[in-house]
Amino acid sequence: MTQFDKRNISMVMDFYEMTMANGYFRNGCTDSRAAFDVFYRRNPDQGGFSIFAGLEQIIEYLENIHFDDDDIEYFREQKIFEEDFLNYLRNFHFNGDIYSFPEGTIMYPNEPFMTVVADLIDAQLIETAILTQVNHQSLVATKARRIVRAAEGRFVSDFGARRAHNMDAATYGARAAYIGGVNGSATVSAGKMFNIPINGTMAHSWIMFFGSEYEAFKKYAECYPNSTVLLVDTYDVIDSGVPNAIRIAKEFLEPMGKRLKGIRIDSGDLAYLSKKIRKMLDDAGLNDCKIVVSNSLDEFTITSLLSQDAAIDSFGVGERLITAKSEPVFGAVYKIAAVYENEKWSPRIKISENVGKITNPGLKDVYRVYDSDGHAVADMIALHDEIVDMNQPFRYVDPVKPWKNRSFTNCTAKNLRKLYVKDGKRVEELPKLDKIREYVKKQLSYEIWQEEQRFENPHHHYLDMTPNYYEMKMSLLYETRKHSN
Repeated sequence: MTQFDKRNISMVMDFYEMTMANGYFRNGCTDSRAAFDVFYRRNPDQGGFSIFAGLEQIIEYLENIHFDDDDIEYFREQKIFEEDFLNYLRNFHFNGDIYSFPEGTIMYPNEPFMTVVADLIDAQLIETAILTQVNHQSLVATKARRIVRAAEGRFVSDFGARRAHNMDAATYGARAAYIGGVNGSATVSAGKMFNIPINGTMAHSWIMFFGSEYEAFKKYAECYPNSTVLLVDTYDVIDSGVPNAIRIAKEFLEPMGKRLKGIRIDSGDLAYLSKKIRKMLDDAGLNDCKIVVSNSLDEFTITSLLSQDAAIDSFGVGERLITAKSEPVFGAVYKIAAVYENEKWSPRIKISENVGKITNPGLKDVYRVYDSDGHAVADMIALHDEIVDMNQPFRYVDPVKPWKNRSFTNCTAKNLRKLYVKDGKRVEELPKLDKIREYVKKQLSYEIWQEEQRFENPHHHYLDMTPNYYEMKMSLLYETRKHSN
């Protein structure tokens, strides 16, 4: 088998999903229904929010999940599964429901941004695939947004493919980075698959192949006179690279009526060099020539560069974006929340000595609460289908300080979750990637407080509960503890 053979990504699962599915089958639980929530416990980089990404790939996976003959044979070779279970897998298709935030929604810890309601085996077999997509793309999208914010309106491009953990990570990482706000990508597969603008010029090997730096620049300008961007740090930026770039602009491009579009530096003291280069370009009448920088950039280095008044117009961000190097694990989890029994949904709760790992039980909805100016003041968990009427002061419970009597006044509320998949079929149209990207931008421009977006000590976004939901959770917590002792 090679990487070019047809892949069935239905097999991307933890083996315990198969052992549990087989156990449920052996115990006659094929028609048992359960609800599983997907949520995470903290924002990466101690940030104030995260961006939900990966929904489109999750739905595509659910629509196509199946087990081929060679998959069945592989499971047979494990010698722990009986033939009736393997025959069950042979005809398997996902037939459940998916409730989810729209892709690109700003989200916060401990709220269920996705819920799977399905037959128990269906819900169990898809756990790893869902978490793989959510954890990777949400992580990269969130990191990208931080980098874009640090760039303060300057052009940002994803240069990360060669540092990604594999080719899929490069492609889908570029998709997530675009959702997060980067302007383009150097990854051609992502450009083709998702219509992301692609960009790129040359590597140092181009310069080193030709007899001289000037000749290399001239050859490139001959090929691309309308979009000449020259890499000037192969030998010496100030004494060689920039003077040769200026010569190309004056001796070759300008006689053709063309302009040098930009120069790129990939090493050295970027703040110092950019200011020095800007003066050299301006003195040569190349005020419109852009300065592009790369080399292990992230939101912290970009912030530092701009605080030093670096004369930079564009950033190419690679390894620290595509791997989210400063915090490379997102940490979304998949926990059972309810089981359908005796013709009703019975909530389930996980209890832990670590308070942060106690789950929010039951079927639920998540509302975003807005003040009269349209700012999101809090999110709120409610019982599924509970009526939330903000036409009058609405009492809520802060689970951290439940003794306080608090109400939302002059506010509106929106249920963040939609039904995207019903009985295994897509029932909600998915937006194009540009629309998802604009949705992120709109939320962060108009709805989400700027105080939540700062890098250091961001404002904490409140996750409140309706009194009905809080009472249900506390009663279940008490009963579960009583019966477990």
